[in-house]
Amino acid sequence: MDASKITFDSLPQAVAYLVDEVSAIRLIVEKSQNPVVEKRIPISIDEACRIIGKAKPTVYSLVRKRQIPCYKNGKKLYFFENELMDWILNGKKKTVQEISAEMEKEMNRGNFKSIRR
Repeated sequence: MDASKITFDSLPQAVAYLVDEVSAIRLIVEKSQNPVVEKRIPISIDEACRIIGKAKPTVYSLVRKRQIPCYKNGKKLYFFENELMDWILNGKKKTVQEISAEMEKEMNRGNFKSIRR
């Protein structure tokens, strides 16, 4: 439908045309976005050790201290790779530049109290 030919009388047809176009665009977008279905397959302690690069006694110690995400069924421990990767990422140390930028941002907000000596 040509936008220059839209009149008040043809408004219902123009709206119907636009609704059809939006539906067609939605279908195209939905088809182009393949949903990623994440399979959560548990892995053994040996695989967990390989992924995080730690020895088995170290992993057992982390489990005992409840510092690493794991599941226990009976006497067997299970891990999920994505949870181990998140655990590694959460332990990231900030660089000096990141700390400096964060401090400057907070100072600009006025969140630091003045230091009195």
